[in-house]
Amino acid sequence: MNIKSIILFSAISLFALTAYNQSDSGPNNSTSDNLLLAEWTGPYGGVPAFDKMDPSFLKDAMESAMAVHSKEIEAIANQTEAPTFENTIVAMERTGKELDRLWPLYGIWRSNMSNGDVRKIQGELAPIISEHYSKITQNDKLFQRVKAVYDASLKNPLETDQQRVALLTYESFSLNGAELDDEKKKRYAEINKELSTLHTNFSNNVLHDEENYVTYLTEDQLSGLSDSYIKAAAKAAEEREQKGKYAITNTRSSMDPFLTYSNERELRKKVWETYYSRGDNGDEYDNNAVIAQILKLRDERVKLMGYNNYAEWRLQNRMAKNPENAQALLDAVWPAAIARVKEEVADMQAIANEEGANLTIEPWDYRYYAEKVRKKKYDLDSDEVKQYLQLGKLRDAMFFVSGELFNFHFTEITDGSVPVFHEDVRVWEVTDKTSKAHIGLWYLDPYARKGKRSGAWATTYRSHTTFDGKETVLCSNNSNFVKGADGEPVLISWDDATTFFHEMGHALHFLSSNVKYPTLNGGVRDYTEFQSQLLERWLSTDQVINNFLVHYKTGEPMPKELVQKIKNASKFNQGFSTTEYLASAIMDMKYHTMDPANLDVDKFERETLASMNMPKEIVMRHRSPHFGHIFSGEGYSTGYYGYMWADVLTSDASEAFANAPGGYYDKELAKKMVDNLFSPCNSMDPAEAYRKFRGRDAKIEALMRDRGFPVTKE
Repeated sequence: MNIKSIILFSAISLFALTAYNQSDSGPNNSTSDNLLLAEWTGPYGGVPAFDKMDPSFLKDAMESAMAVHSKEIEAIANQTEAPTFENTIVAMERTGKELDRLWPLYGIWRSNMSNGDVRKIQGELAPIISEHYSKITQNDKLFQRVKAVYDASLKNPLETDQQRVALLTYESFSLNGAELDDEKKKRYAEINKELSTLHTNFSNNVLHDEENYVTYLTEDQLSGLSDSYIKAAAKAAEEREQKGKYAITNTRSSMDPFLTYSNERELRKKVWETYYSRGDNGDEYDNNAVIAQILKLRDERVKLMGYNNYAEWRLQNRMAKNPENAQALLDAVWPAAIARVKEEVADMQAIANEEGANLTIEPWDYRYYAEKVRKKKYDLDSDEVKQYLQLGKLRDAMFFVSGELFNFHFTEITDGSVPVFHEDVRVWEVTDKTSKAHIGLWYLDPYARKGKRSGAWATTYRSHTTFDGKETVLCSNNSNFVKGADGEPVLISWDDATTFFHEMGHALHFLSSNVKYPTLNGGVRDYTEFQSQLLERWLSTDQVINNFLVHYKTGEPMPKELVQKIKNASKFNQGFSTTEYLASAIMDMKYHTMDPANLDVDKFERETLASMNMPKEIVMRHRSPHFGHIFSGEGYSTGYYGYMWADVLTSDASEAFANAPGGYYDKELAKKMVDNLFSPCNSMDPAEAYRKFRGRDAKIEALMRDRGFPVTKE
């Protein structure tokens, strides 16, 4: 198992974890016959046997794999030979192969196909997994070997990639309590164990509310909704044994269009409240007490190591380096964002007044009246745009962009040779367009369903490495689009199309990897969103619009007049989108720099936002009780600002493409992007990688221009 997995042991809930329905009578799950531990066989260097997954095997498989991993680690730690890069760092890179094969399966059970049986197993496993990784990071003999290799490399540098692995391995130990005394190490491990259970409980509570709070409509309550949305809602209701009704599920992809188009204000309020109260319903699935305990334990843990707060500990090896730098970026954008909200609300209130609506704009009105303003100011109807945004065509557009920039070719595998875990999942082989060489497989799981967590994400089932022979990439994109009625295309919003491209950016990052050591496939949290945010920009290029955005009935390309309206309105509603995001990012930073003793989460959220002059017409994009990025694991904790940090890089890099001779499809610049920003992954410092691409550091002014905010003189 590579060191990246060890680093992330406490962030286990943020792996692309998923779940599968347990069979009525699972097979004998003895370790010797455990199918989950078997090496992957079949084509493409071996593929997971997703069609043979059974969660009744999971606990035994995990315990067996961890036992093997522990023996491998002990063998390295107890060597008598002097520590070297080969016998310590390289040896560690080779450990944990069985666990590496299990994580993708565990991931699918947790995120894509969850159910009550799986959640029970998950709850049992969380503390066991945490304890396993704590024993590794607290193994003093192992750490002393790692430290010896790292210290020696400072005097006699290794090869560049080896030096990076040595640094990352050393940091993974030192930042996780390896240098504490025995008493503090014991408490550190206890805290990790407690946190693993709390993170799991948090995410399962949110999933419970997403599954169980559904708003059902009758035919007389559909005013304003599009035909495609109505058909999808009818299908969703039928799947929930409510035939004849229309289901508004408790996910963003269902909520957002409803709030944008429904003429029924009271229903908009109900759907809004249902969505934004996930994890905050005062019942056994309420997350407020869970959050308070998580923050208390995180604070206690970092103070064992002498840090003032969690953010100080977490950010030292990120691009931001410290919470002050991260907060400074957020503070620089916040005033312009909330000022723009005031302008947007004034425009919306004016329309409401003109219509004699006799209301004051509330959060459940924002999307609805913003759409009216969009139509009035730009003559742009989002529902009209949606008619040209077919999910299948957008997927083809992503393939086109991948071919132009990365020289990738996608061929769907339809012969059944690659097993999938659900009938919705489809698989493509990725090859080099020129050499025809195999690069990897891309899995797509696009639709919402019961047991699947909300949102969109990308993950790997196997990462690229040339460490012990070349291993090719197995990666996936996962979304929650509402499946259309039989025979109907899935039409999505421009925002959802942007997210679709964003997640494909992550997949292209995985597929582009050109590193030797498994650890180097990792990334720095406030940098890894940059590559995916950058890919969003190709959605609005002429080549994509003219060739793939065609009307779902006529097949005609999007009219030039409509394209121009989209471009004219590109900075519209930036107050809303920037403020709802920034509020979440700032709250994340506040939570992890404050004293969590006696914390009342609801009160703290409310009072902190008020002190920031948060507009009353907007709520955080992720309210605290369902803020999974930071409370269902530690992958993004004090890292949600990273989207804004990455967007500074994105805006700056986009201007490079806009000014290139070949524009966004400039071959020379595209190669420079792939070689410096995608292929190296974590084999070099991200700031250095960006300077190699751009020739300088990124500038915030590009971000402000992108969002239509005032720009101070550069």
